[in-house]
Amino acid sequence: MQLLAAVREARIRDSHLRDQAMRAAKSACLNAAEGAGRVSPADKARAFAIARAEACEAAAAVEIAIAAGDANGASIDAVLAHADRFVAMMTRLIR
Repeated sequence: MQLLAAVREARIRDSHLRDQAMRAAKSACLNAAEGAGRVSPADKARAFAIARAEACEAAAAVEIAIAAGDANGASIDAVLAHADRFVAMMTRLIR
């Protein structure tokens, strides 16, 4: 949820990129929750891998928005920190 909040706080002005970033951040949260609810290790790993990829996509969308001048540049540190923590957590859960 912290990644989702950080992406929202980036205040991306490009509506298409904002939608993409928010969809990816929401999907990361939802897939992590789905993985937690799965029983078999393979099912868990699949959901956590998708969540990890979605978190990377959300962070990349914010980076692109900032590079294009379409977002609050001060937010990048928070977005990247939360994305890094989320990705690390998902990676540990996949193993």
